[in-house]
Amino acid sequence: MKVLVTGATGYVGGRLVPRLLQRGYGVKVLVRDPSRLQGRAWVGNVQVVKGALEDAEALRAALQGVDAAFYLVHAMLSHHEFEPVEERQAQSFAAIAKEVALGRVVYLGGLVPREGKPSGHLKSRSRVGEILRAHLPTTEFRAGPIVGSGSASFEMVRYLTERLPVMVAPRWILNPVSPIGVGDVLLYLLQALERKPEGVVEIGAPPISFLEMMKTYAAVRGLRRFIIPVPVMAPRLAALWVGLVTPIPNRLAVPLVDGILHPLIANTERAGNLFPEIRPQPYRQALEKALERVASGVVETRWSGALFGPASFLEDREGIIREIRSIPTEVPAPKLFQVFSGLGGDRGWLAWNWAWHLRGFLDRLMGGPGLRRGRRHAHELLPGEAVDFWRVEAVENPRLLRLRAEMRLPGKAWLEWQAVEEGKGSRLVQTAYFEPLGLAGFLYWWLLYPLHALIFSSLAKAVVREAQKLATKT
Repeated sequence: MKVLVTGATGYVGGRLVPRLLQRGYGVKVLVRDPSRLQGRAWVGNVQVVKGALEDAEALRAALQGVDAAFYLVHAMLSHHEFEPVEERQAQSFAAIAKEVALGRVVYLGGLVPREGKPSGHLKSRSRVGEILRAHLPTTEFRAGPIVGSGSASFEMVRYLTERLPVMVAPRWILNPVSPIGVGDVLLYLLQALERKPEGVVEIGAPPISFLEMMKTYAAVRGLRRFIIPVPVMAPRLAALWVGLVTPIPNRLAVPLVDGILHPLIANTERAGNLFPEIRPQPYRQALEKALERVASGVVETRWSGALFGPASFLEDREGIIREIRSIPTEVPAPKLFQVFSGLGGDRGWLAWNWAWHLRGFLDRLMGGPGLRRGRRHAHELLPGEAVDFWRVEAVENPRLLRLRAEMRLPGKAWLEWQAVEEGKGSRLVQTAYFEPLGLAGFLYWWLLYPLHALIFSSLAKAVVREAQKLATKT
């Protein structure tokens, strides 16, 4: 059986692909930018088709010869007006899939509240499911908050509870929801391939309130936390607060918060009858497993791996300002790469770390990501991943790392390191690129250049020092 996975660079899709391969399925993936698959252990075992759901030719090529397809895409992080985009994508997919007589579709959507108006996000997820079911044999799983290392729901609970010993929260945090562990979600997706299309299937663990989710986290971590529900707090204000305190950006925090304004309880009777072998683990068990993964540094995918916009690549074009630091060293290139590929996250930036944190704080005030996203893994980087307020644009072990800035800037910026073999040692070449936007961009660069030059110089020297320390230890 051969299957197509859309959304293979996303949180769930990136975990589903290797499990499909382990079970012996032939796998195709449809991705906008194949370079974002570099570094993944499974990339050599799948057929990669470059394209988007709106690209009929690429979609037709991706669907040719497959027996089933997983629909795991959404547009929340890449489009502010995501609802019409998601509808167009679903219509395009359904039309081409019907044309090639696709056998079945497995779609992962979201639970819809039985009372009250659904959020724009959940309404859009439901609309996508309607389109797919109207045209194709479909199994549509509807899930609540997904709990797993690196998931948005997990990290929202994690950072709120870790950082705030006392919380004043809106009363709707008392609403019950049906969370589900990411491992159980993957089991349902895999098992759906072995059954006929079943329409809508709601999945989830026993219901628990968002308040109890935070209290459970505090108990597992041994933290004392005081959470006070209050009758009045606007959802948008609560979402902005989540965006400030946690790594979750506002445009993801808003739909997440909107989604729990009403109870979201899964009716799992049908799931139990159709998939009796799957018994979703309770929230606490899923939480403990996620924390174990985080502690061991084994996080397969993160919510921030989803691209916030179209990928852009550094081109050799006019108008880009370059700030270059070149330092010869006696250490081998792999040691340099080990150091500069480990920057960011909990480790920080080696030089002027307080300035990086100040820049991150100011960026968050302006609506940018700041440093809150951290990094998925302490040592490993994959193309397309987030590192603080950067995005990994290119990584080639052991010689190159290029990061693209996603902080608020009057222009576009990149930071690149190269480890160039030279004689018995190597040379570190660190380059900051800036493409200014209008007069504001030029003023930004040149007014701050004395500070930037000092920081970049110190950073390059610190990378070399750390690499020398590593070399002496081995």
